[in-house]
Amino acid sequence: MACFYDPTSGARRGRDEIDRVAATIRATHPDFRYQPIAEPEELGNGGRLKWVAGRTGEAPAYAGTDFIIVRDGRIAAVYLFFDKLP
Repeated sequence: MACFYDPTSGARRGRDEIDRVAATIRATHPDFRYQPIAEPEELGNGGRLKWVAGRTGEAPAYAGTDFIIVRDGRIAAVYLFFDKLP
């Protein structure tokens, strides 16, 4: 079962729950755009993506790193970390 770990709300389990959380985040900030600030990196069955988010044309509101674990070719877990803005 896929898991999403968020430092503000804890673990969410199952793809339906993860989709619900993602939709809630998008609805809270519908005008925010998420942009990678580095190339994605892979190592073994894991990877990471560093990103910033905010309104187009403005300074980013926040930054983060997603760590992803893959099993059998599918995302098994996503760990969200908020970072200091660059």
